[in-house]
Amino acid sequence: MAYYLVDNYSIMTPFFLLLFLNNITSSYAKSSNPHYCPPSSCDNYIINITSPFRLNTDPKHCGYPEYELSCDNNLTVIHSKNDVKFLVRSINYGNYTIRIADSKLDKNNYCSFPNNFLLRENSFNGLSSYSYHSGEDVKLRKQIVFLKCENPPIEVNNNYIDTASYCNGSNYYVVDGGVQCFRYGDRVRNRAKQLHIKSVIILNAFTGVLVPYVGLKFILGTPFVVIFLIYKWRRRHLSMYNSIEEFLHTQNNLTPIRYSFRDIKKMTQNFKNKLGEGGYGSVFKGKLRSGRFVAVKILSKSKGNGQDFINEISTIGTIHHVNVVRLIGFCVHSSNHALVYDFMSNGSLEKYIFSHEGIASLSCKQIFEISLGVARGIEYLHQGCHMQILHFDIKPHNILLDENFNPKVSDFGLARLCPLDNQNLSLTAARGTLGYIAPELFYKNIGRVSNKADVYSFGMLLMEMVGKRKNIKADAENTSQIYFPSWVHDQLSEGKNIDIETTLTDEENSKVMKKMIIVALWCIQLKPSDRPTMNKVIELLEGEVDCLQIPPKPSLYQLDKPRELVQEASCSMNSTIPSLTLPR
Repeated sequence: MAYYLVDNYSIMTPFFLLLFLNNITSSYAKSSNPHYCPPSSCDNYIINITSPFRLNTDPKHCGYPEYELSCDNNLTVIHSKNDVKFLVRSINYGNYTIRIADSKLDKNNYCSFPNNFLLRENSFNGLSSYSYHSGEDVKLRKQIVFLKCENPPIEVNNNYIDTASYCNGSNYYVVDGGVQCFRYGDRVRNRAKQLHIKSVIILNAFTGVLVPYVGLKFILGTPFVVIFLIYKWRRRHLSMYNSIEEFLHTQNNLTPIRYSFRDIKKMTQNFKNKLGEGGYGSVFKGKLRSGRFVAVKILSKSKGNGQDFINEISTIGTIHHVNVVRLIGFCVHSSNHALVYDFMSNGSLEKYIFSHEGIASLSCKQIFEISLGVARGIEYLHQGCHMQILHFDIKPHNILLDENFNPKVSDFGLARLCPLDNQNLSLTAARGTLGYIAPELFYKNIGRVSNKADVYSFGMLLMEMVGKRKNIKADAENTSQIYFPSWVHDQLSEGKNIDIETTLTDEENSKVMKKMIIVALWCIQLKPSDRPTMNKVIELLEGEVDCLQIPPKPSLYQLDKPRELVQEASCSMNSTIPSLTLPR
């Protein structure tokens, strides 16, 4: 908005430019432009024309086109919408005001009337969005009426300012306030008749200090600016978080992420989908921000002052193998401990090898491939890392299957680390699950505890995969079948058929099953020294069954020396090894 003032030389019109916060932000962004714009000037009045103003001779990137000034006979001028020229007397960048004057005023005549004046509809281009506010919004505006009269007003009050002493021949008045009657239509004409008005000019003027209003705008706008900055920061943070998470998924040698318990609750939707429950807690399905599904194990029954949790982090936290479950992250929050793994959509091996309603049976080929994958995973733990990792809890429940039925060794809560060159380990107590625990963990005179304990557990697992039953079955029809490994050894040694529940009957599958049984029998030998290493187990599984020798019967009382795992090279396809017959 603009208003005129009476000073020593002319009636001036300062133009207030009230910039909103978004304009301030834009001005800041503009000033941070790498193209530097030095101040410019036309005369001695204005020597610091800078953003948002610009001279028409300035480079195009300087200032705003709406705030363009020009030079006219060494004077700084600005043009209104209707191309009326005004002289610029001063620019105050501190309180956002510009002072302008009618270019047609007689500088040496105090009584000359302004020929050009500003109204709302003929102001400056581009400034209406920032400069005009209704009287209801900003109580800083009033109207000033300039009167040139033949006769003095009948009713003179304090609103009429007599300027006749400065002018000869006519009565000049400036009406300050209370001028609603002069605004429009008949009211102006009626008042003009009473005063014999020759000329009337109605001007709008700001008559207050705008700094408090600017301050109010700043105070009200600050929360929105803060909210915007927080929003941008969160977006940047989440984007960075997703990038880091995705990067970790693609790397094979990085340590897992440490999540907060709030992250754990969010990814599991407050522990909504429970997958199962084990000896040390529960497992829930979760989803990362990247969309990847995970399994979150909450260790609610952590033992040994959290030692099982420490074991899990220290063992698989820094390794990666296709047959070892991937530890993505963990959480330590007060008494809440959580582990975040890759989600295995097909669950554990246990539900496929034992009778479960609605679960499709695995084919002979799938069973063999799973057994070979598990063997490779254990072998990697024993020999493929910078430290030897002994699992001590190999069992069907701890073998997870992904969407392609690739096996993953999981649950390292009982695992121990030892140097690669140290084949013996001292334990204060037996560890593992009954039915899979190696006998040397109970009987010290059998042999030292070593990685052969995992070989024994793998042998018991392999035997259950073939038999699709528990190795110890108290309700067996025949008492000799209560301990499956002993019974199957007798069947092989005596050349009898082995009744195994399966739908596959071809000779090739029969050989595969027989090979797995013989390898399993070698793995569960009583003395650790009689068992093969996991590297040898893989070699046997990948070899031919006809070259395998049946080992001694597995029992606690059999302490004879072991026979050779593989016969001499003279072995042939006509070997006397009993055949494994599958019922039709």
